Amino acid sequence: MDTMPSPVRLGVFGGTFNPVHWGHLVLAQDAMELFELNRVLFVPCARPPHKHTAELAPAVHRQAMIEAAIEGDLRFETCDIELQRQGPSYSVDTIRELRAKFPEAEIVLILGSDSLPELSAWKDVYALLGMCRIVTIARPGALPAGEQGGDFGLREPWPERLRAGIRAGHSASISSSDIRWRIAEGMSIRYLVHPAVEMYITEHSLYRK
Repeated sequence: MDTMPSPVRLGVFGGTFNPVHWGHLVLAQDAMELFELNRVLFVPCARPPHKHTAELAPAVHRQAMIEAAIEGDLRFETCDIELQRQGPSYSVDTIRELRAKFPEAEIVLILGSDSLPELSAWKDVYALLGMCRIVTIARPGALPAGEQGGDFGLREPWPERLRAGIRAGHSASISSSDIRWRIAEGMSIRYLVHPAVEMYITEHSLYRK
């Protein structure tokens, strides 16, 4: 990931991916098509600043599961920029590094609709807003609070710009926490994750009690 043709619109999709599932992949594809992205980077975080890490699988496994899920899809790739950095994984630091690495690219940060209402609490949020375009993929009929005129806890002009970046994607009510619970209870996760991810979880005995 050292070179990239210019000009390019680069999507950045961060998260714990604990584990990555079909919902993540569908969201990334929706973002790619709706916002005409050239590529999407899946960026697994090392230490999520706003989540408990008790059930967080080791980074090496979470990255490997992403690589297994997107193998052969040239639109997607993994990026270990947060795994290589010490301390909590803040988006503002990641975007700053990616802008330095790809100065000619337009950086597009991809959010799920559950993350947008929390954006105002993120570290150096106004610096982040100034460095990239933020787009949000919402489930049909489940647009985030603030879409109808709220301010998301941010000053102008950012609420209007964020609302302009909201699109409805495909519905995929799948959560990593439910997948972990099902594994711990000995239930099937078939059709919730890519078969290669299911195989990886089994081979490495992840998320069991």
